[in-house]
Amino acid sequence: MKKKYSVLVELLLIAALFLGACTGGANNQSQQEEKKDENVTLSFIHWRGEDTEAFNEIIAKFEAENPNIKIQMNSYPSKQYEATLTTKLKDGGAGDVFAMFPGVNFAAVTEAGLAEDLTNEPFVERFQEHLIAAGNLNGKQYGLPYQLVFNMPIYNKTMFDQLGLEKPHDWESFLEVCEKLKQHGVIPIIFPAADNGPGQFMNPMVMNNAPDEDIFIKLQNGEVKATDEWWVKTLSQIKELNDKGYFGKDPLGTTQDASAPIMAQEKGAMIAMGSYMMAQVAAQNPNIEIDILAPYTVPESERVWDGIHTTTFMLAVNSQSKHKEEAKKFIEFLSRPEIASIYANKTGQHLTIKDVNYESKVLKDTIYWAEKKTRFQPRFTLTNPQVQEALLSSIQDVLGGTSPEKAAEQAQKIIDQAIKK
Repeated sequence: MKKKYSVLVELLLIAALFLGACTGGANNQSQQEEKKDENVTLSFIHWRGEDTEAFNEIIAKFEAENPNIKIQMNSYPSKQYEATLTTKLKDGGAGDVFAMFPGVNFAAVTEAGLAEDLTNEPFVERFQEHLIAAGNLNGKQYGLPYQLVFNMPIYNKTMFDQLGLEKPHDWESFLEVCEKLKQHGVIPIIFPAADNGPGQFMNPMVMNNAPDEDIFIKLQNGEVKATDEWWVKTLSQIKELNDKGYFGKDPLGTTQDASAPIMAQEKGAMIAMGSYMMAQVAAQNPNIEIDILAPYTVPESERVWDGIHTTTFMLAVNSQSKHKEEAKKFIEFLSRPEIASIYANKTGQHLTIKDVNYESKVLKDTIYWAEKKTRFQPRFTLTNPQVQEALLSSIQDVLGGTSPEKAAEQAQKIIDQAIKK
């Protein structure tokens, strides 16, 4: 009788275990289905408000494909964005997916441990490897640059052709072109020195005055100084352009937002910014042909670099995000060539993605710059914000009337203090 009772107990235990396993399996499956069905809202933040229409179209396609994921996009002015990004990311409440600048911004975010390592994600292979180095730190890919930008002045090629002007090949020919434009009653170079102009125009101006690609790294390491000839010469040439009236009446009062309308209305011939301005001008005046040129500050025989490029708008996932997998899914979507092509043609941006189909005339007409000898934007090799600000301030100082030597001296004092910290 005891034996029969023991067997009965064993059978009951086995049945209980079996039922528990089934129930547990059902529960696990149910939990997975609940997770799958859970609605997730991703925060996507960046600084390019002008891309809102393009991103809205892309987001609508993404949400249609992923009905359980919603994208809440916010854009901010670039300076505000750069200054506050790490704060926005820290609690994980904003920026599940975010964009970052190379250089100081990238260094601040990665130093704070706020960017997820994307090295082994399959979609990384869709990017051109040599164009995503700016988002790599110690062999790990924390950011994926989306845009390929040429940081040189854009110009009204139609106006140049009508006036019989050719692209300058050295400093003297650049001054001659500016003088002829001024004589014809247009602003030769629209220079938005009130905000982003100094940070952009300094790059093509310095590229051949200091052809060493590590010059700014050496500056913040104390190996070279802003009072050396390469930077004083750069400031002197910027001052010369200003003193001759080639920046117009008030560059320190001119903003980036005001630049495109001035060129579109053909009141100015060049904008001292970069290729990312082309689409804005073309949208306001489709009757002018736009191209890119570089101010060559040295004789043609001494030229090392043809121009400047930047790989920027680095897509990243917030390491504090509660929805990392969904965030990666959005970046995977953005990296598809057919989606990247929509973004490129709607925003007028060259991209780092393989197999992008450029339909925009302005993009087709300027992609030849990708074959030229261009140097990565020197300013974005800086990782010390105080050093960067000192250089930018010295440009604004010479525009305000300070001598190049004095402006460089003041900048170096700030740099010395920054290095000691």
